[in-house]
Amino acid sequence: MPATNSEDPRLAGRVAFTYPNFVSYTFARFFIVLALEMQSVAVGWQVYEITKSPLDLGYVGLAQFAPPFILFLFAGHAVDRFDRRKLLMGCYAGYGMCSALLLAISWQAPRSVHLIYIVLVLLGVVRSFSFPVSRAILPHLVPEEHFLNAVAWNSSTFQIATIAGPAVGGIAYALFHGPDAVYAIAVTVSIISVALTLRIRLIPESPEKSLAASTARKEPISVRTVLAGFHFIWVKKLILGSISLDMFAVLLGGAVALLPIYAREILHTGPWGLGLLRSAPGVGAALTAIVVAHYPIRRRAGLAMLLAVAGFGIFTIVFGLSHSIILSLIALFLTGAADMVSVIIRATLVQVATPDSMRGRVNAVDMLFIGVSNELGEFESGLTAHWFGTVPAVVIGGVGTLVVIATWAWLFPELRKADQLTAAELMPK
Repeated sequence: MPATNSEDPRLAGRVAFTYPNFVSYTFARFFIVLALEMQSVAVGWQVYEITKSPLDLGYVGLAQFAPPFILFLFAGHAVDRFDRRKLLMGCYAGYGMCSALLLAISWQAPRSVHLIYIVLVLLGVVRSFSFPVSRAILPHLVPEEHFLNAVAWNSSTFQIATIAGPAVGGIAYALFHGPDAVYAIAVTVSIISVALTLRIRLIPESPEKSLAASTARKEPISVRTVLAGFHFIWVKKLILGSISLDMFAVLLGGAVALLPIYAREILHTGPWGLGLLRSAPGVGAALTAIVVAHYPIRRRAGLAMLLAVAGFGIFTIVFGLSHSIILSLIALFLTGAADMVSVIIRATLVQVATPDSMRGRVNAVDMLFIGVSNELGEFESGLTAHWFGTVPAVVIGGVGTLVVIATWAWLFPELRKADQLTAAELMPK
């Protein structure tokens, strides 16, 4: 239990931080995300320096997407059956090992892009387990009445890491004239994250929930239990519509994989500029998260999500056409702001509407959708840039996002008509 009085009005906005378990979890996750974001800048710049090929930047995303695509069912089932704290610790150790391997490659074979791809595949394997377990463990760190506060702070610290990581990675790459320092820092912070996770002690569930979870863990492994996450999402059309909308919109509209080309050849800047470009969406997302925390989405949530994703597509088109680094930073800032509205609505749907006994499997399916939109989206961006050119690829993607909005508004009337994001409305009937 927390050492301070969590009912003190002065602590109401940060009550989650009065629980040591949440503090350890949050800082561990912050350091890991910081390391991964730093590393993504270094890998992208290093690969493009070696190959000068936008298609190879697409392969960076594909290498990280392939393992979760193959392993997500097994990973989700593992999260629901095994000790989540130990599994999370193992994932953070795995991230550190991947960073160490990238550092070794940079020392011994700095021009070998194929070895980098192999490590990125291993990174994808670790992420297959890390994403669902880090989400599934969160409700066990604070009492139920403080869960929403924990979710808000968890999202905020994640965004701070996504803001700081690319900027620090780009600056470190430029200062030390290569990726070695970035990879060394990533190894160090991964070790810190493992140590912090070791301090976590999960809050016991209520007897009813504990019995349900225990029964689920004892249930024999079968095709039905493994596919339960898919079945749950398929039945809940509102959830299916929201996560598939986000997937297709970001899949088509994402331009992150092409930022090294924009930084180097269109905006004529260096690694520091790439770091700023990578950070801009995170700044927009973080500020939007703060605004939504103070002014929650209380009504017409489905329409808000559709409009936000439309804004994401429009600002992507603006970025694609920009030749000014200032305008590009503003456009990326606004894409991050629009995307955060979608993220908040989707996260609320998934977390509130899913029973704990199958939260790992549902989050694993959600991870697949997010992976499709992010990593596979990077490959799509690299491939279309290879076919049509960098600027046309980004503009076409933004237009495609707007087409998806219109299609999903017709296909999923439940999403278009969704009003309040409450447990009474979202829990399975």
